[in-house]
Amino acid sequence: MVLESFQVGAGEVPTVLLHGFLGSGRNLRSLATAWSEADPRRRFLLVDLTGHGTSPPLPPGADLDTLARDVLETARAKGFTGPLELVGHSLGGRVSLAASLAAPSEVASVTLLDITPSPVPVDLSESGMVLNVLLQAPDSAPSRREMRAALVGRELSEPLADWLVMNLTSTPEGGVRWRFDRQALSELHGRVNGTDLWPAVERPGARVRCIRGGRARYVSDADVRRMEAAGCPVATLPEAGHFVHVDAPQALLRWLMEGN
Repeated sequence: MVLESFQVGAGEVPTVLLHGFLGSGRNLRSLATAWSEADPRRRFLLVDLTGHGTSPPLPPGADLDTLARDVLETARAKGFTGPLELVGHSLGGRVSLAASLAAPSEVASVTLLDITPSPVPVDLSESGMVLNVLLQAPDSAPSRREMRAALVGRELSEPLADWLVMNLTSTPEGGVRWRFDRQALSELHGRVNGTDLWPAVERPGARVRCIRGGRARYVSDADVRRMEAAGCPVATLPEAGHFVHVDAPQALLRWLMEGN
């Protein structure tokens, strides 16, 4: 399946940026633009993962392998040749690891932005909390403002509500509705978080690196020790939460450039 996508830069190093759960490719546009300016050798592809943004909906039973195959197919369809450098935040990182297992010859390296290869416990999943609020929200509303108010009224923070309403689309009646299938995403969420992806880090020849937010909980100290033992370097941005590309963009860019 070919996904919705856009490109930044015109270099020769094929680099694919993958967003997190409930997001879209444009969440990483600022990172791609800054990185392209700092390293013109790169050409970036930013996709809306399957079931997200304006990409096609999730097929029944979709899992990480489904999303990984769609990313690789989209990259080839858009003219990205040679082994790809995959950089993924949260869900995007887990999709990147799955892609490296499904097609190791097509993936040059994986960069994880605040996500673990371990199964993610329900009580650690920030996206799970947001999803629960989303599932309780109405299917439609007269306006974005009213849908935003409904989300905030369910104790979602204003910044998260602002981020979620980016996924609304207009209805013929003049109101708004959700662009994505919330129930299908809920089912995907359980499959994604329950997957053990350590084989992608610990397999011979794996090229994986990780950066975590010091205020986030996704990558534990035990994860760091196990990743480093497998040859996967891990850095920490003390001032950042889960959204490292938002909380510490300059520090993240410096770290990304160190790996060139």
